[in-house]
Amino acid sequence: MSRLARFEAYRYVGVRDTMRVYDCDDPSQFQTLSERVASDDLAGRNLLQAFSPDSPEEAASRGFKPA
Repeated sequence: MSRLARFEAYRYVGVRDTMRVYDCDDPSQFQTLSERVASDDLAGRNLLQAFSPDSPEEAASRGFKPA
């Protein structure tokens, strides 16, 4: 499965305006995220975030909720 440009190494990508984290290995979540990235210019507006370690637990510890 493809990943977002600049986030190829990350499975979980968060969107800061909604504080939601998306699993890029889930086809429906990845499609939703990709559509938002394109329509809302999330990358250009620096509203995307990756996590290290790349896990839903780390995203939750930073205040993100599952999409």
